Order: sequence, then C-alpha cells, then structure tokens
Amino acid sequence: MAPDGDPRSIEHERMAAVDAPDGDLFEASEWYEWGPYLSERSWGTVREDYSADGDAWASFPHDHARSRTYRWNEDGLAGLSDLHQRLCLSLALWNGVDPILKERIFGLTGPEGNHGEDAKEYWWYLDAVPSHSWLRWRYHYPQRPFPYGDLVEENGRRGFHDPEYELLDTGAFDEDRYWSVEVTYAKADATDIAMRVVATNHGPDAADLHVLPTLWFRNTWAWGDDDLASPPRLHLDETAIRAEHPTLGAYELLADAGPDGNRPTALFCENETNAERVFGTAPTTAFPKDGVNDHVVAAAATVNPDQIGTKAAWWYRVSAAPGATVELRLRLRAVNGPDRRAPDEARGDHDAWAGADFDQVLADREREADEYHAALLPADATPEVATIVRQLAAGLVWTKQYYPYRVARWLDGDPGQPPPPSERADGRNAGWRHLDADDVLAMPDAWEYPWFAAWDLAFHAVPWAHLDPAFAKYQLLVLLREWFLHPNGALPAYEWSFDDVNPPVHAFAALRVFHIDGDRDLDFIERAFHKLSLNFMWWLNRQDADGNNLFGGGFLGLDNISPIDRSHLPEGATLEQADGSAWMAFNTLNLLAMAVHLAREDPVYDDLVITYFERFAAIARAINRSGIYDAEKGFFYDRMLTPDGDEQVGVESIGGAVPLFSSAAVHGSLARGRPAIARRLARIFEREQEDPSELVALGRVRGDGDETSVLVSVVDPEQLRRSLAVLFDEGTFLSPYGLRSLSKRYEENPYVVRVDGAEYTVDYEPAESTTPMYGGNSNWRGPVWFPMNYLVIRSLVRFHDFLGDDFTVEYPTGSGTQRNLREVAQDLTDRLTDLFRRGPDGRRPVFGGVDRFQHDPAWDHLLFFEYFHGDDGAGLGASHQTGWTALLLDLLLDPPMSAAPLDLLAFGLEG
Repeated sequence: MAPDGDPRSIEHERMAAVDAPDGDLFEASEWYEWGPYLSERSWGTVREDYSADGDAWASFPHDHARSRTYRWNEDGLAGLSDLHQRLCLSLALWNGVDPILKERIFGLTGPEGNHGEDAKEYWWYLDAVPSHSWLRWRYHYPQRPFPYGDLVEENGRRGFHDPEYELLDTGAFDEDRYWSVEVTYAKADATDIAMRVVATNHGPDAADLHVLPTLWFRNTWAWGDDDLASPPRLHLDETAIRAEHPTLGAYELLADAGPDGNRPTALFCENETNAERVFGTAPTTAFPKDGVNDHVVAAAATVNPDQIGTKAAWWYRVSAAPGATVELRLRLRAVNGPDRRAPDEARGDHDAWAGADFDQVLADREREADEYHAALLPADATPEVATIVRQLAAGLVWTKQYYPYRVARWLDGDPGQPPPPSERADGRNAGWRHLDADDVLAMPDAWEYPWFAAWDLAFHAVPWAHLDPAFAKYQLLVLLREWFLHPNGALPAYEWSFDDVNPPVHAFAALRVFHIDGDRDLDFIERAFHKLSLNFMWWLNRQDADGNNLFGGGFLGLDNISPIDRSHLPEGATLEQADGSAWMAFNTLNLLAMAVHLAREDPVYDDLVITYFERFAAIARAINRSGIYDAEKGFFYDRMLTPDGDEQVGVESIGGAVPLFSSAAVHGSLARGRPAIARRLARIFEREQEDPSELVALGRVRGDGDETSVLVSVVDPEQLRRSLAVLFDEGTFLSPYGLRSLSKRYEENPYVVRVDGAEYTVDYEPAESTTPMYGGNSNWRGPVWFPMNYLVIRSLVRFHDFLGDDFTVEYPTGSGTQRNLREVAQDLTDRLTDLFRRGPDGRRPVFGGVDRFQHDPAWDHLLFFEYFHGDDGAGLGASHQTGWTALLLDLLLDPPMSAAPLDLLAFGLEG
C-alpha cells in the first residue's frame, strides 16, 4: 500500500493521462509508452482491403497474414507495442506438427462461418491495470495438428440453422493433449518490461514445444511517406536482440537460458512481403516476413545468417513431462537516449536481470495490482463479483488498440505502389477523406471487431471511467475531433461503412463519465457539448426527412431486429422508427443536461438550455402524436408509410423500449435569479398542455413543500407502467438473465407483415440468427444484449428518483409481486451478473453446455461475449466483446440502488 494510505495512488500516479488538445494522440504519463496496443487480427480488415469489389476477407485472408506485410497496423499473440506502434513484441508457438507457426489467433471469415466471422481458439485476459505495468494473458494450444482445414470445411458445410463447429468439437483437446501458455508482463519502469512465459503440459505424455518471443518493426518505410532519417534495424548484440529506431531510440530484448540451461537461438528476417508466395512475382528479399516460420517449420534457409533484419525471434525448444511446467524469462528495455541507461549498464549481470530482480519486479507489480483492484470494489463485494470485475477490467485493458487509418491515402493508394481500382473512388468511405486516425482506441473485440464503432465506443467509455477517467474522456472526445467527425457533423459509424448511422449515445456516455469522475470536469463537458451540438444539427438536417421531428437512421445498430431491412426499404416506402425518434429524444435530453451543467457556471449557455428543452418537447410531442405508441397494446412500434397508406410494423422488439430512456426530473434552483429562463420554461409547459392541471393528472408534477418537480419524459407514468408490463413478461422479454432483444411470443407464431404485396417475417431466435442480413452475424432476434439492458436499468433509476417508492409495477408480469423501480433495476442487474456467477448447480450460465468450461479448473476463466442466449444465458458471438458487455462493471461498482444525481436536471420553474 502507498505511504499515504491510498492503495490506488501508485497506479493513479502512473495513470496521469490527459487529452492533448492540439495533439494527434492522447498524451499520457511515460507508463503508457508501452501497452497491449497490438491487434489480434489485422488481416481481413477494411484498411487492408485494396480490392475492386470491397471483399475485405478475400482481399487479405489468414493464409496471407504470415507472409504479407500489413499496410496499417500489426497483430500477434499476447502482443505489446509502443504508443505509435513502431516496435512490437508478441509470442509465437509451434507444437512440432502444425504446418505453420502459431503467430496469431485463427478464425473464420464472414463468408466461411455459418453465423458470420468467428475466432476458433481459446484465450483469456486474466489480469491488467490501466498503466500496463501488470498484464496477464493465457492461451490453450493443442499438441495435435491444429485443425485449420477441418474448421473451415465443416463450418462451410453447416447452414444458418446448425450450431457452430468449434475447436473443442474437433477433438483437438481430447485426452488433455494441449499446452496452456501464460504470458505475464511486469514493468520495472516505463520502458523496462519483464516478460515471463509459463507453459504447462496437460497431456498424458511428455511433449515438446517451440516458443518464439518475437520482436519486429511495423513496416512504415515501404509506402513512400516515411521521413525516417535512417531505416530501423534489429541485430544481435552479444546476448540481446538490439532494436534501433530513429524516433523511438534503442531497445534490447534479452533472453534467459531455458530450463535445460541452453540459450535460445536468435533468428532474423525482414518484415517484408514474400512476394513469390503471395503474388507469384520475383522475391524482393531472401528473408521475408515468413522467414522465421519457414526456417523453424521446414528448416528453410530463410533467416539471415548475418543476424540482422526488421523482424527477429528468440527460438526456445523445451520439453515437459506430463503435468510439468516450464518457465522462460525475457526482458525488453530501452538503452541510450535521454534518461536511459548506457548499453553496458542496461545489460548488467546476466543472472541479475533474470534472477532476484526479475522476481521482485513481478512481485511488486502483482501486489500493486491486487491493491488497485481491491480498492475498486464495494465493501460488500463477494469473491465471485471481485473475479467478474477484475476480469472485465482486464478485458478492457487488453482490447486497447493502436488504430491508424488515413482514408485519403487508402482511397488514392501509396506512392510507388500499384494504383487502386477505379471503383474505390465512389465506393466504401469515399465521402470520408478527411478521416485521418492515428490514435489508441478501446476496441469492441481485438479479433472479431478490431475496429471502432461509434456507439460501441461510447459504451466502452463508461466502464473505463472507473478504471482510468482520462482515457475514458479521450475515447469520447477523439471521435468528435476534426480528424474523425465529418464536416457536416456526422459521426463515423464503423470501418465497414462510416456512412451508416449508430444511435446517438455520446452525450449520455459523456454525462455518465462526468458523473463517475466526480461531476467536476466541466472543461470535458464543454468540449464534448460543442461538437455534439454539430452532430445534433446533422441529425435534424439529415435524419428528419419530413421536418416533423420523427427520425429514421436505418438499422441504428440494432441490425436485423425488424422483419424489414431498415437500411433498404421497399420502393417508395418510409419508416417512422420507434427507436429512431426515441434515440433522438434521448440524445436531446442529455444535451439539455449538459447545457444545464454549463449554464450553472456561465449564463452564455442559458439560451441553449431553452433550445434543447424546446427541441426535446417537440420530439416528445411528435412521438406521442405519431401513432408509434399503441395505446391498446401499451408499447411502441415502427410505422411503415407507403404510397398506398401506412401500416404498423407491430413487432415487439427491444427497440420499443427506447422511448423509456428519456426521462429527467426538472427541479432545483438554476432559474432563481434568471427570470427569463423561468418564464420561457413556463410558457413551454403551458403550450404543451393547454390545461396545466393535466400535468398533475398525468402524474408528471409532484409537490414537495415549496418545491415542485416536473417529470420531463417521452412517456407519462401510465405509459411507463404499461410498457414495463410488456417488458417484464417472462413470455415476452424477461429471461432469467436479463431482457431479450425480441419477444419470445414469436417463437411459435412468427410475426408477418405485408408491404406492397411483399411478405416479411421475423421469429424469436434465442441464439444465432438464421438470416444473412448484415453478414450473417446480426443477432438481435432474441438474445440478451448488454447495452440495451444497461440503458433500461439506468432509466428505471431515473424514473424512481421522480416517482419514488410508492410507484410499483408487477414484476415479473403476472406474478402478483409488486416492486418499485429501483428494486426492479437491481434485480435486472442481478440477472445479468448471474450469467457469470456459479449457480446452485455449480455451473456458470455463460459457458452453456460446454462441460470442459464448467468443470475443468484449467478452463475456468471468464469470457465476456457479445450477446447471450435468450433462454439459457450461454455466451454467443464475439467471445472477447468486453467492450459493451463491460457495462456490467459500471452496474457492479455503482449499482442502481445508489443515487443517480447525474441523471437529474437541476433547474426550476419558478417565476
């Protein structure tokens, strides 16, 4: 514990990160210089796609990854890099029988998987702290040949209605013939990193393993715009691989002897494409990117005998008896340059760096990590909750990624390289030439989603605020900066199509981060507010086609939740979306709250308080007059407008809950002393309700002594009660593990709608979707998704803060049990948490029917999936989607039973 008694103060000192207002990257303390910024997949991404047809998967397949130089960023196992990803360190393995080294996670492309892209390996983020001074990662590697072909062929044979064929199904781990490999990084200081690799033979026989910690430079010199004074080089320097880079400086990777006392062999090649293998053209080097692979696997003469290059590996060959463990020790550290040791001091005594000093570094960093995480937890946290929070935090830290993408250069091609096909000029992201990313971003998943999505990133920032508030703020601000935000005010949706529209949740996330950080950083709120106001105007101008305050936006992140592809409507049709308009009401109310915070300190913002209040009132009024709310059914539905009339798209989906997200209590004292605000607000309410007493009748006005509070919301209390009756029905949305995304009532009776003679159908699918819409991995037709559950929970707390304990609902619907909204919010949180807790039967629902995960201690490490089976809670989709599933961390560290001052506006109606 630190001398001042704060167990987190050591880590907080390292986390002294600040946004750089005039910089391209967030500036941080020196402890951020190295981190887990290396992606787990760079092949099959849009950035590496230079094809005419835009087929990113085929343009750069997994088979090319070991041999072909990446243009934009790198990938690897348990990888680290410096902040600008000039130098990278990761792990490669070989079991002696595979056709290639295991240098990166393998998985299926979108077309190969019967439910879209899917990683087919098992790895875990065990531990981490935000400064990256302590990181732990685990991987399970079969001793049998890795079944690459079997996985591709069998999944290719299966259809949408079949389960996915997983690595465990292949028999690769039968008889426990596998290695568990754990990598631990512990920093002695900001640029001195101890690396420990521990491999355990779980099989019944002695086995051999090749371990190759690999160091390389990202290729920045082949594209015609690198202004390096001299090319970077790696070379052997006695017992170290030495790296010299003109801007990063000098580093060395030292390797201790293996358990047999033998030192590893240093292998060198170039981070250059094997042109002969990939393109069938003449080789440009005898030692290409796959030189180490070919030398180890096939004894090819593809490593440089002069022991120089831009990619190098230490080659260990170890053996272990059944159940035995071997340990390897390495150290990456800076030499030369300002404040760095001289080479002779850095090398030191061989036994010293790998012996007691190495042990002490790991022990100190682990102790500090224990103290840091203990201080995060509520006093009454159970060991199960502590484990969940710690592994959620680890997942967030490990899925940071260095993200470069200069769209203009990507569209035009690089100097000296073949020109891009003409189709690119008007193709994907052609309207985003200004986008010039060079940042560290919180990614949804480092393999399946190694690129940002706007609404994902907003949700990621919320749990990040508990771990590292400055990094959380940067994540929200960076997409609003001039190198991301479109000049017309649009936020880039995601790499596959920046033009698509994600729900406008940035203002909500900014307010939540502001609150978690202590309601004090008004500069952050002000910076976000100005740019979000530009985005608000884009919504008004582009997504309200008729100017009637009813908004579209297409799929709005919920993909195939509708029977109709909402981004490609029938000819002549328009769609009034229950969620589109409600998302905009939610956005407007949060912008109003931001304006209120700013107006407390600066009356210049008074006008914007009124502006956003009026806009919210207009949108709420339009929603309630549009017919989107069905008074008979007590729920919200889309409406399809065609030349022949209009028809309700009466699907009970979680999109119908979005109108409930917009609520706040208007009360307090801002308007005292500001009569202009008070008068204008009063006139707005008079205009909205000709008879002001009707507000009382609707339950929207409450008196408390001399204070009067008004509920500002899209729904009134009676609409709320009726909508919640639908949501909390176990035959529709309420599952044992949260709220489903689509009503279970369609399991036996699919919903059908006919529009202009065409028939569209949707049915309840608790697991994977059976439609190819959005690549085949759009699964909003029944599973439990965390972001929507999270917003429902937080909205229930806001309503409770106004309505109080006296307002109760039947929960579950039909049970006869009445609960207030805060109690319901807590129960929903408990249901989500139960996904990861062991139940009375000793099983964790997230692991479903996979017995190895349920009963084998070696496999009992949590995974945080993209979504969860609507009935049994099994994890589905991306297996490391810690991004928005980590919203659970916010619910556990700031539970819904606590007060929610952030969610209440603070101005009055006096005057």
